[in-house]
Amino acid sequence: QVQVVESGGGLVQPGGSLRLSCEASVRIFSIYAMGWYRQAPGKQRELVARITSRGNTNYADSVKGRFTISRDNAKNTIYLQMNSLKPEDTAVYYCNIMTSWGQGTQVTVSS
Repeated sequence: QVQVVESGGGLVQPGGSLRLSCEASVRIFSIYAMGWYRQAPGKQRELVARITSRGNTNYADSVKGRFTISRDNAKNTIYLQMNSLKPEDTAVYYCNIMTSWGQGTQVTVSS
């Protein structure tokens, strides 16, 4: 079982930025796809961004142009850079690697 640990959440004002990190307990360079999901209160978990082993990415329409997913194979870590944050981005953000999920990190966007 892959262990996955997220970090980097917090409280930020609208328009601000945060960077989430997700460290895996295994080498990630050959893992086909990894991603970030989020779940807001009362809503289903949704895909935010995904990155493949070749570096191809895809994003939810709601975050395109504001969020960037990246990976550092040497550190077995993926990142989610979130800019121009909006109140509707408030959610618990989860990292997914193969069938493993992290514990989630809270992101709150509020003035």
